[in-house]
Amino acid sequence: QVQLVESGGGLVQVGGSLRLSCAASGSIFRSNTMAWYRQGPGKQRDFVASITSGGSTDYADSVKGRFTISRDNAKNTVYLQMNSLKPEDTAVYYCYAALWDYWGQGTQVTVSS
Repeated sequence: QVQLVESGGGLVQVGGSLRLSCAASGSIFRSNTMAWYRQGPGKQRDFVASITSGGSTDYADSVKGRFTISRDNAKNTVYLQMNSLKPEDTAVYYCYAALWDYWGQGTQVTVSS
């Protein structure tokens, strides 16, 4: 059974940092393109970053230079390092596994000014 469990969210001040983790169960994690999306209050769910099985990454323009996605296939985990956080980064962050078309339950990130 596939499971994606996010962690690492919380409350942080403007300019601070957080690292989100998404631990996956299920086979062939390493073959999955993994991604992070976010949904702010009253907004649609938007793409944040992705990483392919080969390690190629892609980012939304709004987070380029501030966020870094990475993966550890030995731990079946994908990370999102978020630096220089802004109030507009406040959202629920979701992990997504493309091969399984599966979403995690989300973790709240709140950036206070």
